[in-house]
Amino acid sequence: MIGVMPRGLVEREIAHRGLTELHVVEDMHERKTKMAALADGFIALPGGAGTLEEIFEQWTWAQLGIHEKPCAFLNIKGYYDPLQAMVDNMVQEGFMHPRYAEMLPFATSADEIIAGFRDYTPPARKWVQQPAI
Repeated sequence: MIGVMPRGLVEREIAHRGLTELHVVEDMHERKTKMAALADGFIALPGGAGTLEEIFEQWTWAQLGIHEKPCAFLNIKGYYDPLQAMVDNMVQEGFMHPRYAEMLPFATSADEIIAGFRDYTPPARKWVQQPAI
């Protein structure tokens, strides 16, 4: 398992000792950039604001075509059900194209995520819906 941590957290001995590889970076922005470069995909387990910020950034980057890597939530015991309802509401209210909501599945098992990642196809890079002429 590969870890990427800002120097300040490593100095406070928060780094996991069981990592096979640890990349030490200067700050959180560099951490996210490095993690994005190393990753084949992004999975959010139940977590707090930092978890949401990181997965939303990767999801947005995928929407904009900055990368073509899949993203998913591991929705253990319905933890992310309210968030899934919010994403569905964004689509229903016209603030998000359904294709972009489909890019971020809420799965109940790791096997479901892996299968989804294998079948993942990045969307077209056009992210603003144009009116019909």
